[in-house]
Amino acid sequence: MQVFHHIQSLRDALAAERKAGKRIGFVPTMGNLHSAHIELVKIAQRNCDVVVTSIFVNPLQFGLNEDWDKYPRTLAADSAKLDAVGCNYLFCPDEKEIYPNGMAEQTRVIVPTMTDVLCGASRPGHFEGVTTVVTKLFNIVQPDEAVFGIKDFQQLAVIRRMVEDLCIPIKITAGDIFREEDGLAMSSRNGFITADERPNVAVLNRSLNGIKQAISNGRRDFSVLVDEARAQIEAAGFRLDYISICNSRTLEMAAHDDREITILGAMYTQGARLIDNVSVVLA
Repeated sequence: MQVFHHIQSLRDALAAERKAGKRIGFVPTMGNLHSAHIELVKIAQRNCDVVVTSIFVNPLQFGLNEDWDKYPRTLAADSAKLDAVGCNYLFCPDEKEIYPNGMAEQTRVIVPTMTDVLCGASRPGHFEGVTTVVTKLFNIVQPDEAVFGIKDFQQLAVIRRMVEDLCIPIKITAGDIFREEDGLAMSSRNGFITADERPNVAVLNRSLNGIKQAISNGRRDFSVLVDEARAQIEAAGFRLDYISICNSRTLEMAAHDDREITILGAMYTQGARLIDNVSVVLA
């Protein structure tokens, strides 16, 4: 695996691959890689000839009171995992490389839909940081296909809309949620869960699946279902951020006759904010 810290040297290497007719896959990450990240790399490998993974802890998508400075930096371990799975290129720039004029002067990419609800309501400016850095990474790598995990369902929807709106010629592929044995979605922030909390955090996934089962059984009292899930989460000792029953395509609140529904949720532990989602397609 070749490792690059600078944009131009990566571009030069990828230009040679492109000239040889290779299809380029891309997996953008913030590092602290776990097996779910590696599965995204494997999806890119199946669909493309060469794979680029980026590691960049993007300060632009963190709010003032969020955990940018605490976010785990594990570059040596991450590099070993990517090398072991056969990733071709690793791009790990520093902040100056990505924001040469400083973040305050950085041109921003704004997706006006789907970004002020759900996680966007709790994290103002977050998705502006995501769409800006993803656009920059797309312009740097110029991949044929990019793979994102569906655990960040809202992020995936926003990026798909951005790619459509800006006519970016990249196929966006979704990778499944990978879970621990108890159903907890794998996440880099799971390391912030305390030992006392760990036996109970799967309540978020259980609550979302409970709503999914109720909807599949014909219930449409969505607000009551959300209240029931909230009570379960709070009884387990956690603070709910939100649970929302949405149209899978638009992320608007689901109507009673919607056939494709996604239930999204977020809750707070003492040291982490956990997100999850489940979807249902009704006959």
